[in-house]
Amino acid sequence: MERSILLAKSNPKISLNEHIDDCLSICRQLSMVMSNIPVEDKASFWNIVRKSLIMHDTGKGHVEFQKILLGKASLWYHQRHELFSIYFIHNSNLSESEKALVSFGVLGHHKSLGDLFDFVNRNYYNDEDWDEEGLSYADECDKLCYEEIKEILDRYELNLITKNVPCIKSILRLAKNKNVEGKANIENILFIGAIKQCDHMASAGIKHLYRLEKTDFSFLYKYPFFTHQLRDAEASCSVILNAPTGAGKTEAALVWLKNQLEHRGQGRVYYILPYTASINAMYKRLNSCIGDSSKKVGLLHGNLMQYLDLQMENHSIDTIKLQEQVEDFKSMLMPLKIVTPFQLLKHLFGIKGFEKGIFEWSGGYFIIDEIHAYEVKVFAQIIVLLSFAVQYLKVRVHIMTATLPTFMRCKIASVIGPYQEIIADKQLYLSFRRHRLFCLDGLLTDYLDNIQVDIDQGKKVLVVCNTVDESQMVYKYLHASKKVLLHGRFCAEDRFKNEVKLKEDDVSLLVGTQAIEISLDVDFDLIYTAPAPLDALLQRFGRVNRKREKGICPCYVFRERNDADKYIYKNAGVIERTLEVLKQIEQDEGGIIQEDKLQALIDVVYPCWSEEEQEDFSMTKTLFEDYVEKDLRPLEYSAEREEEFYKQFDDKKVIPAALVPEYQSRISNLQFVKAEGLLVSISKRRFANMLHEGNIEQKTFVYSKNEDKQIISIKQYVINSEYDERLGLVFSETEKQIGRDIFL
Repeated sequence: MERSILLAKSNPKISLNEHIDDCLSICRQLSMVMSNIPVEDKASFWNIVRKSLIMHDTGKGHVEFQKILLGKASLWYHQRHELFSIYFIHNSNLSESEKALVSFGVLGHHKSLGDLFDFVNRNYYNDEDWDEEGLSYADECDKLCYEEIKEILDRYELNLITKNVPCIKSILRLAKNKNVEGKANIENILFIGAIKQCDHMASAGIKHLYRLEKTDFSFLYKYPFFTHQLRDAEASCSVILNAPTGAGKTEAALVWLKNQLEHRGQGRVYYILPYTASINAMYKRLNSCIGDSSKKVGLLHGNLMQYLDLQMENHSIDTIKLQEQVEDFKSMLMPLKIVTPFQLLKHLFGIKGFEKGIFEWSGGYFIIDEIHAYEVKVFAQIIVLLSFAVQYLKVRVHIMTATLPTFMRCKIASVIGPYQEIIADKQLYLSFRRHRLFCLDGLLTDYLDNIQVDIDQGKKVLVVCNTVDESQMVYKYLHASKKVLLHGRFCAEDRFKNEVKLKEDDVSLLVGTQAIEISLDVDFDLIYTAPAPLDALLQRFGRVNRKREKGICPCYVFRERNDADKYIYKNAGVIERTLEVLKQIEQDEGGIIQEDKLQALIDVVYPCWSEEEQEDFSMTKTLFEDYVEKDLRPLEYSAEREEEFYKQFDDKKVIPAALVPEYQSRISNLQFVKAEGLLVSISKRRFANMLHEGNIEQKTFVYSKNEDKQIISIKQYVINSEYDERLGLVFSETEKQIGRDIFL
């Protein structure tokens, strides 16, 4: 076969030469944007990655595989091209140690070693077993375009010197034996991750990897820095920052990052937030600040496709282009990503492709906001994540909080290595006297008429409930010229619309649940809130008088909570201690919240976890650490671990019956992403109960593709509950008794 028809890809047609060159270009760029990769010999590491990339697709030089790429009939028999790349590695002038390592990387760039071993056992027979059915690996190697591949390899000073057929099973066994514990295992993970990243990005047509430059941070210098921001700008290690809500913690973290990049070197950056709404808001904020941000800032969360689709609602973009942007966000193209911790944790659970994710963290930077906001088991997993990332990958960490209990701070400090503690100065805390606390007897719903008076007087009012049901009732009762409801029981499309409305100045009433607590940049005149733990209340207060331009604003907290609230905040002791602390603030400070005294009060409310919480933390941390240390191995994937990871997400997606016609219309028009935007999340427990009661049923939706008119069906669960675009999913009184949902 002529060299010109040796292809690596068919659509579009890309030659093997071109694909190798594209991979090597990405490899060179990675070596520059990951200057702190934690390997003993960086030059040797990148050299062996380079040789693996040159060799990884040579097995595509099989006559029958080339016919497939050319669109011709073939006798390929669904073989694996990486198995034939081993033939060329085995016959090359690489040293024996290089052959073993390159084989390890090349064999695993698509499948796990276990899958490949099973494939070989099912499809090939040993040369001596002539009576067995199957293919002969030796005969198949005779169909390889030896001379054409030799010519390609000569270009890269890798030469073919023999024509011997290797024992593929023996090589697979040797590759599996390369999995070891400790530092060598980490280097193997990084090696596999590097190969996969280069191959996948080159295949996706990515030509240039972006990096954060000094000029990208120029927006930070619009206003003078606070003292804590100046200290962050000079920190040469990891940081734990304590500062009031609204005191520029994000800017402090970014100026710390700028200093790290300038003096320590490039690395990929993860800005970690707990909630989808706060991630979307931070993405929009940074996207508008950082130069050429369309290629420098990305985001990752479970509703990414729907978010991007809604963002581009006024622009013409098809599903393929949308998917391409999602893949860009998942790739290493962009240097800064805003993510949930689960986007990182999944890699430590060994989900397929985890090597790419762990490789991307290497020598990078984690910025974590409000780390105390996670429930205890997730917090334990984050501690393991930080320990692994710092110890093995040289990640530096910037943690920022307004309300971090001391006992949690100690657990963080024990795993992030050398760090600097930065606390906003006393003068700043004094200048942040902006809230006056009023504790009110009774339930929030007892005071709705009083709240209405404030709205009628032209005040911007924030009302925070602990349950979705209560927030819907409050929203319906109160009247305002422009009001917004924010909770987790909206479909993605309607929730996004509500988030957009919040950016408008004339919103006079926001009713919400815990979703408003973290990184939501809104500014109201006063707040009425159901009782909650002190740290949650302080976050809620932070959405009032955020810019400190309104003097001292009232924050009303109700002492009584309804029965459903107890399913949200189960630790009654925390609520009781919070109410005692609030009473103390009223007595000692006239209700004025002294920001510089909050840490001591937080430690009163959270002296430690409850016995049950401590047990959950210890068990989760120990089991997770044990798995990461002993069982996380490159090219070994566990279906059980993947299932365990996804069990953490307590929700199921359903279509409200009222949205079924629109869902079918979008499916019929092949608008699958827009159709997904109509789904609503409910808890697994409520889902199971309502399915049993007959209030949820599975329905079939059909559509046909234009080109072949073939009828295709998909199944989806439909919930027979009321849905309103202003209120979200509304449960009847009977349905409320079926189960309690926790929505943020």
